[in-house]
Amino acid sequence: MEQSKAGDWEARALDWLGRNWKLVTFLVWLGFSIWFIADKWQQIRWFGLGDTDDNMRIMQVRAWMHGQGWYDLRNYRLNPPFGANIHWSRLVDLPIAGLIFGLRPFLGGAGAERWAVAIAPLLPYLVLLFALALTARRLLGHTAYLIAFLALFFAGSTNGMFMPERIDHHGWQLALLAISIAGIADPKKVRGGFTLGLSSALSLAIGLEMIIYLALAGVAMVLFWVDDREERARLLAYAVSLSGATALGFLVFASNDNWGAVCDALSPVWLSDALVGGALMFGLAWLSPLDWKRRLLLAIGAGAAIAGWHALMFPHCLQRLEGVSPEVEQLWLSHVKEARPIYRHGWRIATLILALPITGLIGWGLTIWMRRSDRELLRRVIGAAVPGLAATALLLWQTRTGPASQMMAVVGAAAFAWFLLPRAWHSSSPITRVLGGALVVICAAGAIVPMVVGYIPEAKASARDKAIGKANRLCGSMWGLRPIALQPKGRVFTFIDLSPRLITVTHHDAVAGPYHRNGQQIADVMNFWRGPEAQAHRIVQKYRSDYVLSCPNSSTTTIFAAEAPKGFYVQLQQGKLPAWLKPVPLPKDSPFRMWRVVG
Repeated sequence: MEQSKAGDWEARALDWLGRNWKLVTFLVWLGFSIWFIADKWQQIRWFGLGDTDDNMRIMQVRAWMHGQGWYDLRNYRLNPPFGANIHWSRLVDLPIAGLIFGLRPFLGGAGAERWAVAIAPLLPYLVLLFALALTARRLLGHTAYLIAFLALFFAGSTNGMFMPERIDHHGWQLALLAISIAGIADPKKVRGGFTLGLSSALSLAIGLEMIIYLALAGVAMVLFWVDDREERARLLAYAVSLSGATALGFLVFASNDNWGAVCDALSPVWLSDALVGGALMFGLAWLSPLDWKRRLLLAIGAGAAIAGWHALMFPHCLQRLEGVSPEVEQLWLSHVKEARPIYRHGWRIATLILALPITGLIGWGLTIWMRRSDRELLRRVIGAAVPGLAATALLLWQTRTGPASQMMAVVGAAAFAWFLLPRAWHSSSPITRVLGGALVVICAAGAIVPMVVGYIPEAKASARDKAIGKANRLCGSMWGLRPIALQPKGRVFTFIDLSPRLITVTHHDAVAGPYHRNGQQIADVMNFWRGPEAQAHRIVQKYRSDYVLSCPNSSTTTIFAAEAPKGFYVQLQQGKLPAWLKPVPLPKDSPFRMWRVVG
């Protein structure tokens, strides 16, 4: 009798969780948000925008709110009066600006901005949670979303994109990618196709970081149709929504600089690809021959036509989309850590990033096997799994695919537990039920690797490593930059990675940030610090700089010291001060060294 009552209670609880999944998802988001805010409280308090792009994003929002044109995304605090060409869009600016406007009457200008950048990243996180819940429910079961949320807890790379102060566009792109996967998983054809087309278009309007996964999603729509003629409704909805929403996104959000045939943002290049692709897919769905072989031949022909169009019309976009010169590649881009493959980041980081994606791939494989008898559901499972597989494989190219790889592995990891946990739970052995069930859940959540790695002691940080870490922290802090802000306003020649933070929290201007369209300025800054004193003098005069600012021992300086041991940075560190620089007095504990240009 007691066992029966326990079983009834369990059934009622699962039924409630299945029926009230939206409420549960909202409560989970609320819990995550409280945790994130508590964890980042000091950064919120001190306006700790730690990433260069987060600082540039708030500068973009400020400029717009102070009257800069909607389609003018140049930052005129870098390389004035010409400005720095920034390849982003206004779409991500909207919620940040809305929060600032809404909070300003209650918190004042500074307080509104501080809390806007804290809250803004949590908004796409709510979208992400709902999308993951939808995918898990559609492919696994009504309560599988709970296991997906548990796996998400251990997706450190993914969660890092939604932390307070992380206001750059990556969080929104991950959320829209999750919606795209939910669209693929949708059993309702028209709704699923429309969802995928709209989310893909919005993602493209923000940036091209997810274009590989979105392209694979488009291929999945065509292959669905090849496998089943009845999928024509999904393909039609996808084709119309993708082309229409991409065109609208271009008209509303493409900046003045993106109206040229540029490769690194939504421009006439990718707009024409979307329109041509949408027209061809619409034609495929309209024709829909009965024979799957004819459908396959038509699909191959359409794919070849799109590829041919892109190659013939935009051959300059067949190479690296950033389009930087070999000099900028060597001096700057080759040193960007997130652009390096995962195996160059050490075993500890690699295992922490890969744990969840590998578990997810196992779970996706298990799901494919378990759903093999249902052809329609199997299509949707494979379609949802392939982008995650691609993201994991791309880790061998660039580590920046880690957040997407982990996010798309979450539902696969949930599947791992969804299919294996009942086997342990219904075992006649209490040990198997308890220990086996716990082991399945721990493995499915990708938690076993962090738990094991946490017990392996890290190598003791050297004095040099501690000095680098300290400099990196202090040179971006409000405390460290306050004496710099007290100097008379001027144009400051400093490191590329420091410039966005400098212009965000001081009244000074700078020369260049880490934004690839401004290759000449990036090359000049790097050559200033790496070359001889005479060259540094010519470059600082070229930009009419008033100050030179250095953060000794920061990560950037290690490159100068290692690759240019006789360069200007090392000369300044050795006290070899040229006549055209005069030291600016700073507090003894300042992490900076600053000079005024006097000649």
